[in-house]
Amino acid sequence: MALTKQERRLRIKRRIRKSVSGTAERPRMSVFRSNKQISVQLIDDLSGKTLMATSSLIKEISEKSVNKIEQAELVGQAIAEKASAAGITSVVFDRNGYLYHGRVKSLADAARKGGLKF
Repeated sequence: MALTKQERRLRIKRRIRKSVSGTAERPRMSVFRSNKQISVQLIDDLSGKTLMATSSLIKEISEKSVNKIEQAELVGQAIAEKASAAGITSVVFDRNGYLYHGRVKSLADAARKGGLKF
């Protein structure tokens, strides 16, 4: 029997999370993508805490009328600014089982342009 899209994504996610873990110096940058929004968190897995997060629902991004790929770029820039203000320069990228193209790729590229290294 064939897997559903969600089951397939969760299998990929489990496979990725075996090797990807974040620390306080190099947190895990976890991306969540829904049909309409996108969000990202910087997570310290050793202490089990979210260091910072941002999404397309924040006022500065939601007020702009842009398509979803441009929206993801704005979220990537925002998380890079927040991270650099907190002194974080390097992260581990966790695509959370999503394929690395489209919105996930544009978010990652914008974060790299903003100064994050991964």
